[in-house]
Amino acid sequence: MRRLKQLAAMTMVGAFALLVAPCLATAGDAEPPPAKSSSVKSTAKPAKSSAVQARKQSALALAAQPAAEQKQHRLILQVNTNDAATMNLTLNNAMNVTEYYKEAGEKVEVEVIAFGPGLHMLRDDTSPVKARIETMALSAPEVSFKACGNTQENMRKAENKEIKLIPEAKVVPSGVVRVMQLQEQGWSYVKP
Repeated sequence: MRRLKQLAAMTMVGAFALLVAPCLATAGDAEPPPAKSSSVKSTAKPAKSSAVQARKQSALALAAQPAAEQKQHRLILQVNTNDAATMNLTLNNAMNVTEYYKEAGEKVEVEVIAFGPGLHMLRDDTSPVKARIETMALSAPEVSFKACGNTQENMRKAENKEIKLIPEAKVVPSGVVRVMQLQEQGWSYVKP
């Protein structure tokens, strides 16, 4: 379904480029009406404004760019410390990024990956930001939370009990490997 939407978007952008490009080219090449002067006629064409040319080129480039090639904003936020201030800073970063791109009319994905002592952020019994994550999940669906399966298993062994996570968290086999995989796919990385 996603591929179908991308194909439809690329087709619409291509059609838009075909319709708009000739109009922009014609508008940019048109001469302004002649100035009313007494007897001296100038045969030189006025120079096109560089700002007009830049806008025209920018509009053409954007219109001709397929939707699949348009910049996708994707951010990894890593949490590996059991520190409430760091966890809150991470959530602040996630909200600031999503709000920025929403206002710009652009899409963004943010993945918060917790491992090591940072897994406490996503634990149901010890998370100091549990309520905030619950609220964020409703208001910012572009933010997802991943929990390290290795860390969860090690905590289970050390505490001799099952480590229950908050409902918003999804377990990945390894938090560090997840960070590496996303970076290899071009995601930006920040450790608050």
